[in-house]
Amino acid sequence: MANAVASRYKSPLHEMTQSTPTCLWNDSASVQELSYSIEHGAVGATCNPVIVFSVLKKEINVWKPRILELIEQFPTATEDEIAWQLVRDISAKAASLLKPIFDEQRGRNGRLSIQTDPRLFRSADAIVKQAAEFDALAPNMIVKIPVTQAGIPAIEEATYRGISINATVCFTLPQCIAVAEAVERGLKRREHEGSNISHMGPVCTIMVGRLDDWLKVLMEKNNISIDPGYLEWAGVAVFKKAYKLFRERGYRLRLLSAAFRNHMHWSELIGGDVVISPPYSWQVRFNASDIEVRPRIDETVPEIIVSTLLKKFPDFERAYDENRLAAEEFDSFGPTRRTLRQFIQACHDLDALVLDSLVPDLTVA
Repeated sequence: MANAVASRYKSPLHEMTQSTPTCLWNDSASVQELSYSIEHGAVGATCNPVIVFSVLKKEINVWKPRILELIEQFPTATEDEIAWQLVRDISAKAASLLKPIFDEQRGRNGRLSIQTDPRLFRSADAIVKQAAEFDALAPNMIVKIPVTQAGIPAIEEATYRGISINATVCFTLPQCIAVAEAVERGLKRREHEGSNISHMGPVCTIMVGRLDDWLKVLMEKNNISIDPGYLEWAGVAVFKKAYKLFRERGYRLRLLSAAFRNHMHWSELIGGDVVISPPYSWQVRFNASDIEVRPRIDETVPEIIVSTLLKKFPDFERAYDENRLAAEEFDSFGPTRRTLRQFIQACHDLDALVLDSLVPDLTVA
């Protein structure tokens, strides 16, 4: 009987999408990787500077002619301006693959998530301006805005303008609550004016693995000794608690799990009305596994794990308690700084890749 049931599905991820409310998005805008993901049930995709740089490195033969075309088309453009046009191009191409799903599901899914320039993280006005431009690239765009101090008012204003947002650079319950409240304020402002919200599909990402990563850094830095397996549960614990609160309070946006480090960042969240967004390599791994696909979202993290993490790591308490991290502290929180630095570095890497075509190094054979 088990084999008969399993044979109805192409893979564990496909089974999840067909038998539970949990959605699969692909954490990549690569056409090849997104096509694989759609085949296994994906209904969305995400993109950021790190992903774009990775796509360009893997598919440079595909994109090199476009880089040269942009250099010729815009003779006064900087390498940074050309790089961000490539971000737009790659995102729009991926969005076109998802458009049929977007139409079928009336905007709830079928979206391509494009990230605003991470270097704008301190300016709400600059974030909103770019979000509006990105939103106009395709009808099924969803725009990533970082959950920084300036990002919260930007999320409210973008939502008010009818832009579906994906809150990113988010690791904690206080950040999730701040995002949910900002989205609610934006939606209510639209409703008060009689504006349509039925087309909108906002989500809030929790980068579960990056919280785990940060606690591992602190464990080494502060000579903390605990069961190392406990650290694999930190992001999951925050996600499960946030999901419970979101349902209780009726927030009108979904949570999204990202930054995968172990299978629990997928398996422990199955069954929720949430989005799972693993990169291609993790999807292949999950699909080759024999992990049982069953709802676990409402199963609590063992108390001994949560209590130990709370006792040993003040930063886990800040992530797990909705009142322990103020909006004014979002920018200085360890995972926020680490992630912003990586995203900003990816912008420089993109610039360098374009520079190789804009100003070739003639000493290289």
